[in-house]
Amino acid sequence: MAYKSALAKAQGLGSAKSGTMHWWMQRVTAVALIPLSFWVILFIKQLLSAPFNDMQQWLVNPVNASLLLAWVCIGFYHAVLGLQIVIEDYVSAEFWQISLVWLLKLAGLAGAISSLVLLMKIAVAAG
Repeated sequence: MAYKSALAKAQGLGSAKSGTMHWWMQRVTAVALIPLSFWVILFIKQLLSAPFNDMQQWLVNPVNASLLLAWVCIGFYHAVLGLQIVIEDYVSAEFWQISLVWLLKLAGLAGAISSLVLLMKIAVAAG
């Protein structure tokens, strides 16, 4: 029977430093999404009652376009961070963990890029 100290049992399991940045970025993006989400709710409220041309002109405004783009990018990044933790916690096979995290990051990037393209298309059509 081998007796090991707590340090000997913990060696080789990695350090607690690796997840700190991930944890902080999840909190920072959550805080950033709070005011942006209130703004997006107002945007959606206006969207439901305004004609398309009015909304197009509203989106051409650089402040509105920037805020919408920030909400989309931060939202996708925050979602990817959260879903990555779910995958790492509940998928036990390392191959599937790595594959799903890569797929998740590619899907998040594709969503953010497509949102940017659509926003630019609306802005160019209005100009």
